[in-house]
Amino acid sequence: MTTNTARPDVLRYTAFSSDPEGGNPAGVVLDASALDDADMLAIAAELGYSESAFLTAPPEGLGGLGERAYTIRFFSPKAEVSFCGHATVATALALAERTGPGELVFATQAGTVPVEVVEEDGVLRATLTSVEPHLEEIADDDLAEALGALGWPAADLDPAFAPRIAFAGARHLVLAAVTRARLADLAYDFARLEALMHRLDLTTVQLVWRESATVFHVRDPFPVGGVVEDPATGAAAAAFGAYARELGLVPEDAVLTLHQGEDLGRPGELTVTLRTGDPRVRVSGAGARIG
Repeated sequence: MTTNTARPDVLRYTAFSSDPEGGNPAGVVLDASALDDADMLAIAAELGYSESAFLTAPPEGLGGLGERAYTIRFFSPKAEVSFCGHATVATALALAERTGPGELVFATQAGTVPVEVVEEDGVLRATLTSVEPHLEEIADDDLAEALGALGWPAADLDPAFAPRIAFAGARHLVLAAVTRARLADLAYDFARLEALMHRLDLTTVQLVWRESATVFHVRDPFPVGGVVEDPATGAAAAAFGAYARELGLVPEDAVLTLHQGEDLGRPGELTVTLRTGDPRVRVSGAGARIG
């Protein structure tokens, strides 16, 4: 920590599961005002979670919610991340346990992200609303390099899902597996995929298998964060919702269920809601305090 600065309270929450052993764990610092960038990175690295979140005072006039508005920053063990969905959900749930359910608003590097926390049958659930998303194509050579790093033959891609880079606060390469077995068998070249992701400014690679019209299984390699795989990825879920809608894979108004973490022994569930007339994507989930 910086000179003469006491270590702040570092909370631990999981997001997208009401079981502390499921979902994606995140560190949460509710008052990071005394920390500099090096301090936040050091805390994130010590925790070893895919991301940790740090709150400070909001920009003036953010959202008009007064004490329920914050600036939030996200750090992986290796670097700062522009937006992280699971750490946003974890932070919102930590705040709701202290100040009650309701609306929150966060200023992120990617833009303003509103979050609503509600209590359902005694369980708190948070819904974040993404920044406006967009898609872009990936060059053939870059796709070939991604598949080479993953060890996936091109025939293992589902032809109904065109490879795209999707953004809803962070950039993710979306690739769909033709079988659940292909998705389950993940053993990739860490350094090779990391190099490609840095070059394309990707946060994760969103690997998807479609179980039914609105149910998907997903996995997210995250070598650029120093983590082999992210257990439940809210930012990628938002990006995938935008991707699926724009490519006509789901209706413009839809509720999707994403199962993630099963192959890691940390099952989680992410709910993705798309609304006609609103390009933004909503991602919902439960959470739990760890320890």
